[in-house]
Amino acid sequence: MCNLYAMTDSQQAIREAAGVMMDHTGNLAPLPEIWPNTLAPVVRNARGGRELVMARWGMPTPPGYLKGRKVDRGVTNIRNPTSPWWKRWEGTAHRCLVPLTAFSEPEHLPDGGSRPVWFARSGGEPLAFFAGIWCQWTSVRRLADGETTDTLFGFLTTTANRVVGAIHPRAMPVILTRPDELDAWMNAPAPDALWLQRPLADHALTVVPAPARLG
Repeated sequence: MCNLYAMTDSQQAIREAAGVMMDHTGNLAPLPEIWPNTLAPVVRNARGGRELVMARWGMPTPPGYLKGRKVDRGVTNIRNPTSPWWKRWEGTAHRCLVPLTAFSEPEHLPDGGSRPVWFARSGGEPLAFFAGIWCQWTSVRRLADGETTDTLFGFLTTTANRVVGAIHPRAMPVILTRPDELDAWMNAPAPDALWLQRPLADHALTVVPAPARLG
């Protein structure tokens, strides 16, 4: 399950690739490590066109999984978007594109530990997008902050292709690379858009070094 990714391409590259009309992110710095429950850029539909905004990674957790818990850290990866809990956000008003340049899956080691293995597009094209959904939700994300209202997002997962499956056989994120895929995810009726919930072709991904940390 992908719980770490990077977005180190330029802000302008995101705007051009996703057809962004309005950018509300300010001066967006490279993000070599994006973890759950932290802020990251997403592209969503708005009245005046697509907009680039910051959102917190982790959609609301279904209530049945929160019994006895004081904090909801969110659901980062969504495998079954047609289930009753997720279906409310399947329309175009709640779909988003999550820009990335690499993502990580944990490799389990013989000694019982694990290490992150990073994947990116092959062929020199850095930027891609996860097929995401977003919402605004009131909950306790951090105990010290108490109840807050946040813009949240998560992204769909699917069957792993051979490249990712060699490390993490259970699943991989749904990754969109072509303009027609981006437009279909943002504009098409839900049954058509969900056809995009499929693994990226094996040849389109490769293992890469970890993105360089800043500072």
